[in-house]
Amino acid sequence: MRYRTLLFAAPGLAMLLSLAACGDEQANGNPADKPSGTTSVQPSGTPADSLTVQVKASKEAPAKTWKLTCAPPGGTHPKASDACAALTKVKEPFKPVPKDQMCTKIYGGPEVATVTGTWQGKRIDTKFTRADGCQLHRWSEIGPLFGNVPKVR
Repeated sequence: MRYRTLLFAAPGLAMLLSLAACGDEQANGNPADKPSGTTSVQPSGTPADSLTVQVKASKEAPAKTWKLTCAPPGGTHPKASDACAALTKVKEPFKPVPKDQMCTKIYGGPEVATVTGTWQGKRIDTKFTRADGCQLHRWSEIGPLFGNVPKVR
């Protein structure tokens, strides 16, 4: 008899606990669809995020060039919002690989990209490749920035 009680009570208890976890995810009492009253304002005088992205399928291939602005996403980049989101997820998206970094010899392809402009108030002038594991990781972290890489002809 005791085992039957446990057999029926356990699923019921599990259902009650899972239902208790449902609801508004904000703990401050504000409805989820209304702002809490705080807004973020960029400091005045800060240069806007503006990048020029040039991508080649190989060193010899013709380049595809895009302009990208963030906050709000725009420019000629085909997927500006995805590119801006990828950049904001990475702490230092344009940081080069340290010279003494040991990298695996994983070749990711002949693609080459250069990025110039301004990001978070800093001048950017960097190159991306897929020549080894470190460079491939660096490329993959912000992959949407490079869009659809043109095919090698």
